[in-house]
Amino acid sequence: MRLNEFEPVIEPECDIEGSTFGRYCEVKRGSRVAWSEFGDYSYCDRYCDIANASVGKFANIASFVRVGATDHPLDRAALHHFMYRSDDLWEDAERDAGWFSARRARRATIGHDTWIGHGAMIKPEVTVGHGAVVAAGAIVTKDVAPYEIVAGNPARLLRRRQPEDVAERLIALAWWDWSHEAIRAALDDFRGLKAEAFLEKYA
Repeated sequence: MRLNEFEPVIEPECDIEGSTFGRYCEVKRGSRVAWSEFGDYSYCDRYCDIANASVGKFANIASFVRVGATDHPLDRAALHHFMYRSDDLWEDAERDAGWFSARRARRATIGHDTWIGHGAMIKPEVTVGHGAVVAAGAIVTKDVAPYEIVAGNPARLLRRRQPEDVAERLIALAWWDWSHEAIRAALDDFRGLKAEAFLEKYA
């Protein structure tokens, strides 16, 4: 199915709650997206779990990724969710609305033109900068700077995707804000030019 600007393509068995999607977005089979926003052209592959997240434009999220993985209360006498999902167990108990509100406020942020590899996990309140890459299986507990590639558990800098000066110029160019038509017009150059040559032509 061709993607379109009017509504996201959401495959079967997905669970979508309290979330919004920009133009040309896609959510693949079996994924959960809760209390999150996807920017234009972003997608997640199969069986992702994305909660309490702000996802930029052109984000590439591979299968089995988890973003905004929730925590349990480490400072209390118990860890179990009976404390906040109390109505699941007792008729006379209410949910702890404050707990859920605080959880939703701890947002993960995924920048524009990012790639989150298969099975990676991004913790709450972590920012993955524009152009960054998170390797498959990485556990990201700290912010990732723009155009860095991180890997491991916990994730650490592997190398830069682009030199710092090129990264700064790409961010300034902000091609992800171009119109659909302008991106189409530059498609051959996106395909055929290295970043520096692309910048020479368009920056």
